[in-house]
Amino acid sequence: MEKTGFKKSLGLLDATFIVAGSMIGSGIFIVSSDMAKDLGSSGWVLFTWILTGVITLFGALSYGELAAMFPQAGGQFVYIQKAFGRLTSFLYGWTVFTVIQTGVIAAVGVAFGRFAGVFFPDLFTTLVQIGDISITYVNLIGVSSILLLTYMNSKGIQYGKIILLLFTGSKLIALFILIVIGIYISIKNGFFDENFTETWKASKTVLNAETGALSITQLTTWGLIIALSTTIINSLFSSDAWNNVTFIAGEIRNPEKNLPRSLFLGTFIVTIFYVLANVAYLGLLPLKGIPVDAATALSSESVASAGIQFASESRVGTSAAYMMFGDSAQYLMAALIMISTFGCNNGLIMSGSRLFYAMSKENLFFKKAGILSKNGIPQFALWIQCAWASILCLSGSYQILIKFATFGSMLFYIVTITGLFVLRKKMPDLPRPYKAFGYPVIPFLYLLFAVIICIGLTVFTFQDTVWSIILILLGLPIYYFFFREKN
Repeated sequence: MEKTGFKKSLGLLDATFIVAGSMIGSGIFIVSSDMAKDLGSSGWVLFTWILTGVITLFGALSYGELAAMFPQAGGQFVYIQKAFGRLTSFLYGWTVFTVIQTGVIAAVGVAFGRFAGVFFPDLFTTLVQIGDISITYVNLIGVSSILLLTYMNSKGIQYGKIILLLFTGSKLIALFILIVIGIYISIKNGFFDENFTETWKASKTVLNAETGALSITQLTTWGLIIALSTTIINSLFSSDAWNNVTFIAGEIRNPEKNLPRSLFLGTFIVTIFYVLANVAYLGLLPLKGIPVDAATALSSESVASAGIQFASESRVGTSAAYMMFGDSAQYLMAALIMISTFGCNNGLIMSGSRLFYAMSKENLFFKKAGILSKNGIPQFALWIQCAWASILCLSGSYQILIKFATFGSMLFYIVTITGLFVLRKKMPDLPRPYKAFGYPVIPFLYLLFAVIICIGLTVFTFQDTVWSIILILLGLPIYYFFFREKN
């Protein structure tokens, strides 16, 4: 284990909260709308969420062995380097810095600002318009939240830990209460019967933006496979960032045991919450609906007419809450999502800086990023991450980046779990305090699922995924020009 100035301040509960807190942002309250349009079936929507949970759990169980073998700052970056060398690990770190971590931080920050706009509508006022890029107060609120969390985390791990426990605990409790109340109301007087009458009859619904006409296409077996392989990117995005806890391994007590346990516990808890949340949605709202004028959307009739497919601004969580709480729902859900996104970004900001610290220690990032402050914090890494995430917040490009950030993340999950097999051959005698559950079957199944999804996304959404591939490849000249070891 590496000797650093990091303080072992985090226990199993803290590590589990990092996993869960980094995963739960705004996605669970929004993405089911697009999934309902793509699949048109309650059974297949729930199947996609369950499949996403299984894939995530398989990945977490496989990562447990690597985390126990190399319990040091940088996590996944370290695993890739040990298995495949400097170049591959640099490409991973480069992609994390340019889009995976900072792009998600930017998107979550803007989501925080957007839901603040529910309380203060003037936040949507346009300040600067440059082509298609529109900067509003929402963007500035997003940047401000990132700056605040970066500052708090720069003061010491204890500050980030307090925010972590407070906000992650709050959103888990609130989400649990909403699920219980939602399912209770649904059983008594809900839409379960309607939504589960033709449980597995899949269809794709497309709204023509110009005419307002709806096109509904029944999905054949092949059409369903295409729809599943592309729409799953929504649930995968909502379930991503579970690996962030590995970045901060240098500050976890007894990491050989606590890291594998936290990976399993965090992903398992979030998977159960996500599936149950969608069960509640399907009980409170009809799956299928029609577009409803936003000005008249806040009534029980119009919310029900829009259904999950056409929930106002895709805010399925808000529509579901409206069926429970009436007019106060939009404010209750806005507050919950602000808590959720703030806590999510805290985990992302805290952990991401440790990966860039590890890169610096291998001479693959700015040298200053490898220096710890008197509080044991890589401050320069924190602030350079903050700067780039803030630029993405203001640029407006985060919406595009987020589409292929998940794809890039999936590619490197494949690389990392392939590394598990490589290291079994390359370092057979290295102590393994925890061995991957179900090896080699579980890791192989993860690879199989992930490869099929990436192939499907590449074939059917090439315009989005090609930019992710280009971005990764741009790291090659950067590496050879700045970071290649000289003989």
